[in-house]
Amino acid sequence: MPSFATEVKNELARLMYHQPCCRTAELAALLRMGATITIGSGRMLGLNFTTENAAVARKTLTLLKSQGGGVHTEIMVSRSRRLKKKNSYCIRAVPSPRVSVLLESLGLMHGATLNVGSDSAILRRRCCRMAYLRGAFLGGGSVNRPAAGYHLELVTGSYQFAQLLLSLLKHMELPVGITDRKNDYIVYLKESDAIVDFLAMLEAEQAVNELESARNLKEIRNQVNRLVNCETANLQKTVDAAGRQIADIRRLAAAGCIEELPPPLRAAAKARLANPDATLSELAGLLGIGKSGINHRLRRLAGLAADLIEGE
Repeated sequence: MPSFATEVKNELARLMYHQPCCRTAELAALLRMGATITIGSGRMLGLNFTTENAAVARKTLTLLKSQGGGVHTEIMVSRSRRLKKKNSYCIRAVPSPRVSVLLESLGLMHGATLNVGSDSAILRRRCCRMAYLRGAFLGGGSVNRPAAGYHLELVTGSYQFAQLLLSLLKHMELPVGITDRKNDYIVYLKESDAIVDFLAMLEAEQAVNELESARNLKEIRNQVNRLVNCETANLQKTVDAAGRQIADIRRLAAAGCIEELPPPLRAAAKARLANPDATLSELAGLLGIGKSGINHRLRRLAGLAADLIEGE
């Protein structure tokens, strides 16, 4: 069974923005997450993008072709030697002057200089910022299946890129955090509302529906648990109170006081001894009085028992 993150990426990989500026922003973030720039003969630049998700690989290839410019691409598939033995997909843009033009249009290069800082030129419009975050998630994002708790993260090896993602999410008023793990920087969301809002922003409708359903189910379970816990606590209180009442009555009986009690108290004492598991309402019904009446009589019996203890 694929992970929830894989399901979300598969869903997002099927979507394509209509605006060329948004496709450029999505591709720029994707490549910042998972690409390396290579140098070929004549110091011409090339590009390698690697992912373990086939849908993301296809999306990246489609986005590269949508940029035009005639960049020659190749795709290679290799089998991982690690335990899970997943396929790894490498999309290669063969070194050529056209790749340099592409990298500059995506903001990854400024002339002959690598741009590791801001992508402000392609993030002026809100729609492009959304597309940029979708590309970042496709390239280096993950999200827990709702049953396992709420956690979404974007992982990058670039501190500058992590700070840019942090800034974008803060600008969207999401409760985002950042931390580091080994050589990576992690920008994360841990609140369910924030994760739902983020995925809705990326237009992952199926994932949002699954999260909402899981959250509703979890809330119903929590409500049931609260009710059960409340009922359990009330039942325990009833049992404990009945135990104290029976102990008081037996103390009075041992002292020979029961038959000397006024008839109402004597009836209440005998009813409690005969019905140790009954609630106050049930005892009241047996005696034909109200709940406050039986409660008053049992308190009177407790007071008499306390007087016996003090007089010993």
